[in-house]
Amino acid sequence: MRIATWNVNSVKQRVPRLLPWLDQRKPDVVCLQETKLADDAFTALLGDELAGRGYEFALNGELQWNGVAILSKVGLDDVVVGLPGAPGFPHPEARAVSATCGGVRVHSLYVPNGRTPDSDHYKYKLAWLATLRDVVEKGPTDVMVCGDINIAPADADLFDPEAYVGQTHVTAPERQALADLHALGLRDVVRERWPNERVFTYWDYRAGMFHKDLGMRIDLQLASGAVADRVKAAWVDRLARKGTGPSDHAPVMVDLDDAPDGDIGPMVPPPSAKPAKKGSAKLPQS
Repeated sequence: MRIATWNVNSVKQRVPRLLPWLDQRKPDVVCLQETKLADDAFTALLGDELAGRGYEFALNGELQWNGVAILSKVGLDDVVVGLPGAPGFPHPEARAVSATCGGVRVHSLYVPNGRTPDSDHYKYKLAWLATLRDVVEKGPTDVMVCGDINIAPADADLFDPEAYVGQTHVTAPERQALADLHALGLRDVVRERWPNERVFTYWDYRAGMFHKDLGMRIDLQLASGAVADRVKAAWVDRLARKGTGPSDHAPVMVDLDDAPDGDIGPMVPPPSAKPAKKGSAKLPQS
């Protein structure tokens, strides 16, 4: 079973990329984030195309912002829209949907950004993550938590930790919230398979960040022990970030039991840029 997660940053804008990618990579389960479409609009746009490819889908969308989905060829049972008990900002946002696919409970998540460490949105992010932990703890044993988690797990997941001082995604409380998920037995299967490689999933559109390979790894697939033990390949499809009209995120791919493309590595193709020297590059918003 091939499971992918991808923040498409507007599914309407990404249709010319998404459909050929589905045909090429042939994932069995796809978690999408930032669909930015209400459910009826998503269905009108993609319903026939997805059905023709054998996908059922579960949606949690809203107009213009946020939005998540799960596409599945291997079953879509016990769908839960939203994150029960999660706080809103101020109202519940379309940031979570879960379903059982091929015997695995799959969560597609778009974790709040947090904006700045001293903001109310940051407090909302931490409270939302605490609710997620509770939901996962009470859920089935075989589980995968997938999506744009908006946390870089460690400094190794940043092009330069110095560039992120004072920013969200890297603060100790955010990383502790992620550690609390790991404490439930969830494993970061990409980092587990590539412990020392430079692996990013997001590159800002501005300032040539992708071409310079100035990125961060914030899109994750976390798997419970029995599921993680089935992983045969785990990698970032960097090719999907290249070319015309890409998302600013690349898909994260995990193969359970069988790796049809082989264990092809953390990025396809590898970046041409060398790692930046510490302090030599800044974030575009700085």
